[in-house]
Amino acid sequence: MKRKMSLFSLVMLTLSAIIGSGWLFGAGMAAQIAGPAAVLSWILGAVVIGLIALNYIELGTMFPTSGGMSQYAAFSHGPLLGFVAGWSNWLSLLTIIPIEAVAAVQYMASWPWAWANWTRGFISHGNITNQGLLVVFLFILAFTLLNFWSVKLLTRFTSFISIFKLLIPTLTIIVLIWTGFDVHNFSQTAGFMPGGSASIFSATTAAGIIFSYNAFQTTINMGNEIDHPERNILWGIVIAFGISTVIYTLLQVAFIGAVPASQLVHGWQGINFQSPFADLAILLNLGWLSTLLYLDAFVSPFGTGVSFVATTSRALAAMTGTKHMPTRLGEVNRKYQTPRRAMVVNMLLGVVLVAGFRNWSALSNVISTSTLIAYLTGPVTVAALRHQAPQFARPFRLHGLRGWAPLAYVLASLAIYWAKWPTTIEVFGVIALGLVFYVYYEVRRPAGWRALRASLRGSRWLLLEMVWLTLMSLAGSHDFGGAGWVAYPLDFVLVAAGSLACYYLGVRDAYYSESFGIAEELNQRVSED
Repeated sequence: MKRKMSLFSLVMLTLSAIIGSGWLFGAGMAAQIAGPAAVLSWILGAVVIGLIALNYIELGTMFPTSGGMSQYAAFSHGPLLGFVAGWSNWLSLLTIIPIEAVAAVQYMASWPWAWANWTRGFISHGNITNQGLLVVFLFILAFTLLNFWSVKLLTRFTSFISIFKLLIPTLTIIVLIWTGFDVHNFSQTAGFMPGGSASIFSATTAAGIIFSYNAFQTTINMGNEIDHPERNILWGIVIAFGISTVIYTLLQVAFIGAVPASQLVHGWQGINFQSPFADLAILLNLGWLSTLLYLDAFVSPFGTGVSFVATTSRALAAMTGTKHMPTRLGEVNRKYQTPRRAMVVNMLLGVVLVAGFRNWSALSNVISTSTLIAYLTGPVTVAALRHQAPQFARPFRLHGLRGWAPLAYVLASLAIYWAKWPTTIEVFGVIALGLVFYVYYEVRRPAGWRALRASLRGSRWLLLEMVWLTLMSLAGSHDFGGAGWVAYPLDFVLVAAGSLACYYLGVRDAYYSESFGIAEELNQRVSED
């Protein structure tokens, strides 16, 4: 595309995507689940997603293309696996657009000012009302329109809004630690780990921690719209991810230390803040800070929503490359170089999602699980391509891949397990629905059934992985929603062992398909540059 994003604009776009509603709700929810040990949950979440990101940095620099996260798996394992990965990734991205709008509306509904009484009707019993749904639609429409007229407009907007989004969380950390921090909160009220060690793992998905870090893929999906992608993809992710990890962890520390002792009479599970940081500021008589936080609760989700319209539209457009989705969804506007049809479809589906899931917490766990399923393909693909295409140019080569790739895969599998039953089977079911589209388009092609059988072999490892995780989620410990037939932490050992077997099967099952030719063409551009 003609307009390219600089490293600074890329970092700002990625930060704008990462620092969204996760910081507004995540710290409060994580504290309820894990108490002071929630700090470890944010670090654990960063390790899980960071290791996964390393695999995708190698792939992203090898194949700088828009919507790349939806294509890489097809290069090594054929179109079926590519479609499943793209479908899972697109579903998770699609859900982020309405969840950010819902977050903004939920905070609006708790505005404390008399002139804002008209916003009270946006929420009822924790859910978005029909009146609030209209406001959510207006947010989603605004997100879309800001992406409608080119990457240049998008980068100008996100560069401005990202600076604001960095300042408010940083100010919140400083003020809460300076004015209301009580170090005893980390050891009193049932100790540092009131929910046991299992709660640390559970909080990573249930509190939206994985969801918060997920936005690193914004950089990957912008692909060839980035100036010098062979260099800036790496540094864009490293800088943005590093900054956001520090901010999220310190926000959790500040939240734990600032909660008044009077609020902990019933333990950490007893805290119930509708607007966690804003409510905390009011309790500490920091009215000016609460006002800033209510403003940021409007701005942060807005910036993330705008960023993810760009990412999600490119993910959907990229899925048309294998001819298993309507090709018109992949068309790019000639003048502004944006996939407008994909944007409109995502906007409409986003409204439908909000109509069905009307609060932030109901969506974040599903998003995390869908994302992690898509991420399972990354370590397998990058390892398989080392064998299939050792001659490919690799501007970033992950050293120690033989250890890092399977470790990232196992951690992603465990994080899916942490999402708890029945979330696992629900998400697997939605992903299975996508296979209807694939089979419909595949069997209509010449030699479609023969090609389908070949691609099934390249995808069997992921199907086995989902079956294994479903069985373990059902039979696992009570801590993770299971029947208790397998106790904690033995359940972790079994999940890891089964997943590791699926990983090595996946690396072995790679094969050369038509999609490999696309990979060669994309990588050739990197070699020429």
